[in-house]
Amino acid sequence: MNISSKQTSGFFGLDIPSEEDLYKCVHCGLCLNVCPTYLQTGKETESPRGRIAFMKAVTEGRLPITQRVSSHWDSCLACRACEAACPSGVPYGQLIEDTRAQLLSQGKITWRQRVLTIVFLHWLLPNLALLRVQARLIFLYQKSGLRWMLRMSRLLKILPGNLYSLDAQMPTLSSRFFGPSDILHKAAGRSKLKVGLLSGCVMPLIQSNTMEAAIRVLQRNGCDVVIPQNQGCCGALNVHSGDLEMARRMAKRNIDVFLDAGVEKIVTVSAGCGSVMKEYNNLIKNDIDYVEKSRRFGAIVVDITELLCDLPFRPPESRLNMRVTYQDPCHLVHAQRNAESPRRLLRSIHGLEFVEMENSDICCGAAGLFTLTQRKMSLSLLADKMQSILDTGCNTVATANPGCMIQLEGGFIQEGSAGSVVHVIDLLDRAYRLDDLS
Repeated sequence: MNISSKQTSGFFGLDIPSEEDLYKCVHCGLCLNVCPTYLQTGKETESPRGRIAFMKAVTEGRLPITQRVSSHWDSCLACRACEAACPSGVPYGQLIEDTRAQLLSQGKITWRQRVLTIVFLHWLLPNLALLRVQARLIFLYQKSGLRWMLRMSRLLKILPGNLYSLDAQMPTLSSRFFGPSDILHKAAGRSKLKVGLLSGCVMPLIQSNTMEAAIRVLQRNGCDVVIPQNQGCCGALNVHSGDLEMARRMAKRNIDVFLDAGVEKIVTVSAGCGSVMKEYNNLIKNDIDYVEKSRRFGAIVVDITELLCDLPFRPPESRLNMRVTYQDPCHLVHAQRNAESPRRLLRSIHGLEFVEMENSDICCGAAGLFTLTQRKMSLSLLADKMQSILDTGCNTVATANPGCMIQLEGGFIQEGSAGSVVHVIDLLDRAYRLDDLS
């Protein structure tokens, strides 16, 4: 089908939404009841079906890309819940990424998006050394007393840009960062597998303890672990923002580094990273030098919860007497279609009472940079999520993605609650370490 040939399409260049994929959508509406933004607003234009209708109209030349049109694509979380619900197999994630690439290449983005693209996506994420410098400055800001003084002065409430709210939700950075090294972390006992661990960009700075816990858990379950030098950010935030060219450069770097490391599996502790890395072949499908390599790479990428269940893992013997609920990261449950592995790990811990949360698989509002670009919707989704958490009666929420952890921690701060947010692997590691003490 080539409807766009009748009139000039508003999409052009390398990354354009596939007409074949667009017209797989038969507008049945089964996506509506799982789309977070539609559930919040009740508006057709804030649904996958509505956004695809706009893509079709631009493709066919019936509608120009205006700020009003692009605002509906911008407000999408790219959570991919619609993909899991779609009976026609519409690859909505790919469509929205290509559409956002068009907005970026044609300059149809807001000033806020432009700043984030230049500063965060182009300067910081591709340059982890620079990102660490920025993190050190934030750490000093948090610990020096400057943060306290600004809060007491109420200056953050006066300045534009929701700075007070953003500062309140800013996670406390560790004084010690995690990172790649030349060390081979040998398995405890007989080695079953050699794995390469993605260090990534955000988790080493904010959740370094979780990264170290991941190494210990993998070792305990028979894995030799390497964290290859010269690896970089996976490019997930770039992909979701439509910055596909930069994402391709980042992907090629990781493909080369990990394939050269000679590992049998590439393990991610971040659901968002794993989702994008498994789909590098879609990102680099037009580069003949990387087509085959990207397929090989994607075939051995695995979320840590999935790997442990496949090994299989050894359940801990000690008890953790606590009540825990679980928040499904969108890119684990919808993109990777993995809902059971994290739950299986949690249920394996003696003494841990696992309580299912209502609407666990609805996005918490983090969604990469969404909390910065679509603050109002992000906070609305977070408020609903916090209510679901409170309804479980649990003070501890487990999840499997750094963005979700940051968002939910901010939710507890806003609620004035003493609840805690942990990675599933943190709890498994805690139980294993009790085994060592017994």
